[in-house]
Amino acid sequence: MTWIKVAHILCVMGWMTSIFAVPRALIYWKREHDRLGEFGPLGDLTIRLYRFSAGLGVIALATGLWLGGLLAMPGWVWLKLGLVLLLVAHYAWTGAMVIAARKGRFAYSDKFLRIFNEVSVLGVIAVLWVVIAKPF
Repeated sequence: MTWIKVAHILCVMGWMTSIFAVPRALIYWKREHDRLGEFGPLGDLTIRLYRFSAGLGVIALATGLWLGGLLAMPGWVWLKLGLVLLLVAHYAWTGAMVIAARKGRFAYSDKFLRIFNEVSVLGVIAVLWVVIAKPF
């Protein structure tokens, strides 16, 4: 396995962890904010997790494009890229929620955030299916 594949796998794993963890952390951060009435340690943790994992996401996307280019970008890679871009949009929306929460604005309910979190799981499953099945 080449170093680029190793870097890609590690960065994807780190980014995926954050895709699942940050919306869940927002739920607990919202509860903490309601209890304390101010910015608490959970907010700091959520912001740091989001920032760190955003960097991993950029590296994962760059190495994925590099690896896709080495494969001459067959059709399944384009499908995977489209699904990954949907996950990027999901992550950007999560970032907007983190920024609003930093300002003390929690616009979404716990239920919405739980559903929002599960949507990303379905996206990741779709990406994994494409990578394994290589449908075209």
